[in-house]
Amino acid sequence: MQNFAEKIMRFYRQLHLPDGLDNGVEVLNPYQDEYVLQICRQFYQQYYSDHYDRRIILGINPGRFGAGVTGIPFTDPICLADDCGIENSFDKKAELSAQFIYMLIKVMGGPELFYKRYFIGAVSPLGFTKEGKNFNYYDDLKFQRKLKPFIIRSLVQQIALGVRTEKCYCLGQGKNYAYLKQLNQELHLFDEVIPLPHPRWVMQYRRKQLDDYLTKISRLLTV
Repeated sequence: MQNFAEKIMRFYRQLHLPDGLDNGVEVLNPYQDEYVLQICRQFYQQYYSDHYDRRIILGINPGRFGAGVTGIPFTDPICLADDCGIENSFDKKAELSAQFIYMLIKVMGGPELFYKRYFIGAVSPLGFTKEGKNFNYYDDLKFQRKLKPFIIRSLVQQIALGVRTEKCYCLGQGKNYAYLKQLNQELHLFDEVIPLPHPRWVMQYRRKQLDDYLTKISRLLTV
């Protein structure tokens, strides 16, 4: 029987997008790179080599400086080295969302304890760029519709890793939450979808209230 880590690696290795996506949108698929797979394997073996059920936290889709580089959601190369102890040769560029998540993880007892209880995924586990900038799955309605079968399949597969379905935590209280909530009403994947402030939004627009948001989110996650 495969453990959680082995299931995650199998999931990421088989990710592929449907044909016919809009021109001008480029896919971020770091899992096609053997070095990224090596780093991911090290990370998931370190924190997920067990058979525990976990709660799921879903982001939007990977960005250029976080999971789009490392393959690990909300983990940039700096957090990977400094917080997880996994040295890597990626360019050491910081991502605001990753910085917030690892501050949250520290508040909640550190990576070992946090990852034993939670799995961080994404509504779309592959990311996108357009004209050199991050592009979210919901930024274009036509694109979002074409992506829907991939999103549904990916959500079902993420749940099958060993995820508890009574609660799903959604990072983003706007479009990501609205889409996931609607999808959940159609498919009944989770009993409840709970919106959380998106890390980037907090870091950009509510930095002065950072400690308050860390406390608020940590409490919501532990309810």
